[in-house]
Amino acid sequence: MTDLFVSTTPLDPRAKPLVDQLTQEYVTRYGSDFGDPPGAEMTRYPPEAFASPDGHFLLLLRDGAAIAGGAFKRFDARTAELKRVWTDAAFRRQGLARRVVAELEAQALRQGYARAYLTTGFRQPEAKGLYLGLGYTPLFDLTVDPETYGILPFEKALPGAALRHTGPQSSAA
Repeated sequence: MTDLFVSTTPLDPRAKPLVDQLTQEYVTRYGSDFGDPPGAEMTRYPPEAFASPDGHFLLLLRDGAAIAGGAFKRFDARTAELKRVWTDAAFRRQGLARRVVAELEAQALRQGYARAYLTTGFRQPEAKGLYLGLGYTPLFDLTVDPETYGILPFEKALPGAALRHTGPQSSAA
């Protein structure tokens, strides 16, 4: 059993089973609750939004098959917005989503971002628990019924970002 992260695009055929599962999950959990057609979230951004230099899309492959994945896109000059973090239903409870998020954070840092931002839906308590467990700060009151908010935003300073020099190199003589 060999696991390998690969950088690719949402159009990679290996991503299709994961994308299909995630789309079905959104349809099942939310339908048209947000005023959009069921599953509309999955077509909200063009594939280019998840491409370098501003974004990234990755898959975690096990023996050549995608078992988890995720992406980020530019939110602002210093912030990457995590999207599409997903684990194949047959491979849950192995810490794969944690690995995907850690790899996305590391890649965002390599691409010059200092902060990660994300949202999840009110009917995804497992995602909420994941992000809280990974040190993300909720930008909402945890004591209020999540359905009140609908969308649950989180943020996190990327580890080591404050230590990186992000300005132009000085050429002191």
